[in-house]
Amino acid sequence: MTQKYRQDGTLVPITVCQAEPCWVVGRRTKEKDGYWAVQLAAGRKKRAKKPVLGQLKKAKIKFVPEIIREIRLESGENLPELGEKISVDQVVKPGAVVKARGITKGRGFAGVIKRWGFRSQPATHGQSDRERAPGSIGAQTPGRVIKGKKMPGHYGHVQRTIKNLEVVWVDKDKNELWIKGALPGPRGGWLVLVVEGERGEKFIPLMTSQNDHEKEKTEPEN
Repeated sequence: MTQKYRQDGTLVPITVCQAEPCWVVGRRTKEKDGYWAVQLAAGRKKRAKKPVLGQLKKAKIKFVPEIIREIRLESGENLPELGEKISVDQVVKPGAVVKARGITKGRGFAGVIKRWGFRSQPATHGQSDRERAPGSIGAQTPGRVIKGKKMPGHYGHVQRTIKNLEVVWVDKDKNELWIKGALPGPRGGWLVLVVEGERGEKFIPLMTSQNDHEKEKTEPEN
């Protein structure tokens, strides 16, 4: 994460995402499958299972992708062909509104203070080892722990979706996507972005850097 200034002087938090080109390895049509969708592959790894190898061979993909995800479409208009390369600047423009789906950071087994935000017990008057304990967990009736009770347990590593995120910059040369705000998951984690709309006239671009100003000054005038 970093932060940048807009042209109106406001400072916004930004998450820089690496958006490498995706390759089309599968298609779903209304006539055959009952819905419109496209399967995109990204990243690279060494090995793949036999069904995936067959799918890659059909799409004429000569490398093993690290991740394959299916994206549903509203219609079959401009449905890409198998093996087609899709870059980030073809889909996302500055000012677009997207939702991001990813796996949150895994924090292992955590207590109620870290997992649920409970406050600690008093640390004085004979207190010995119950400072971070949850305390009473239920009533005498019905004589059991009610399902859904906030207790210690596995924390994190679940799928989460954040909506209404704003794309503030798209760098097609470096394959980078700058998104306002924080995103789910650790560094190096995978995200699925779905474009939901555009800010339009309400979008305020980022302020140009000092290097851009110097470049404009050095360029000869016609």
